[in-house]
Amino acid sequence: MQPIQLFDPPSSTYTYVLVDPLTREALLIDPVDEQLERDLQLLQTQGLRLLWTVETHAHADHITSAGLLAEHTGAQTAVPADCGIHNAAVQLQDGDTLRFGGETLQALHTPGHTRGSMSYLWRDHVFTGDTLLINGCGRTDFQSGSAADLYHSLTQILFQLPASTTVWPGHDYHGRSHSSIGAEKTHNARVAGKTQEEFIATMDALHLPKPKRIDEAVPANLNSGLRHDAESQTGTAVRAAEGYAGDISNTLAHAWWQAGEAVLVDVRTDAEREWVGFVPGAVPAAWKQWPGMAMNPDFDEAVKAAAGNKKVLLLCRSGVRSIAAAKRATELGLEAYNILEGFEGDADSNAQRGNKGGWRLAGLPWRQG
Repeated sequence: MQPIQLFDPPSSTYTYVLVDPLTREALLIDPVDEQLERDLQLLQTQGLRLLWTVETHAHADHITSAGLLAEHTGAQTAVPADCGIHNAAVQLQDGDTLRFGGETLQALHTPGHTRGSMSYLWRDHVFTGDTLLINGCGRTDFQSGSAADLYHSLTQILFQLPASTTVWPGHDYHGRSHSSIGAEKTHNARVAGKTQEEFIATMDALHLPKPKRIDEAVPANLNSGLRHDAESQTGTAVRAAEGYAGDISNTLAHAWWQAGEAVLVDVRTDAEREWVGFVPGAVPAAWKQWPGMAMNPDFDEAVKAAAGNKKVLLLCRSGVRSIAAAKRATELGLEAYNILEGFEGDADSNAQRGNKGGWRLAGLPWRQG
């Protein structure tokens, strides 16, 4: 069984889709934001249910679409625990496993390129991110990189796998798609046959230029690729550019809801509410936003029935999907607002917007699903 390998030319990034053939449940490794439509279309045309998005590390050369994929599909996000991506649903430790259908993906902590870098083992395949490349390896001169740690990860973890294990790298700049542990152990120009001291000297002598997008990519990737341009203040609604009434902080949304001025509509899926938690009293009305998918009539009916003459406050996972839902509610003739940062959010990324994190982090009422 082979993974589906996808490629982003600007960053030379490989994205991988793993599928359980019986259930059609899927897992996706290292998605790229500029390829979101491509990936959603693949899921739709192949009839796949995405359960997980997985990162090998916090990337410096592209922005992940993990958060957006979670918004569109209801998937859970999983990241290496030491990468600082605090808004992910699961923080993976060495040896942890993720299940999709009857398949299992195992996390292997392989630090060195970054402190939190992980590789992932599936059947006789290993997805190595930037830890092990074809005839090379990731750099170690930023993001808590360590040549000594990388040498250990390569020689004592990855090279201990069976020689026939297929290596699927995070990047390749020469048109190569995959290799094997045996080939890399024997021929990799950076590490094969070298002592740790020789490897460290090789890495120290690289003097590579700074990644072009590092200043933009790393902060975005620490928030699963989700970027919010609107700003809000507690007690104030910010007028949206177009299509709906405005963006509001979760504290203002809660105040309006408790005062009876508005209805709170949770547009996440039933599965998300079960996995992560829910707001008691909120109206459940899943918003599905896949390429080419028709409007969700259940959403229309549920929102119109709940709203009456009140304002409608839309809550999703992080404040992205709820924008589309707010626009749709506006088309239905309702006064609709998007709740910034959604249910989960990230306290560090949105304190300046009047939120203390997503709804859950802000201490507003919720229950475990």
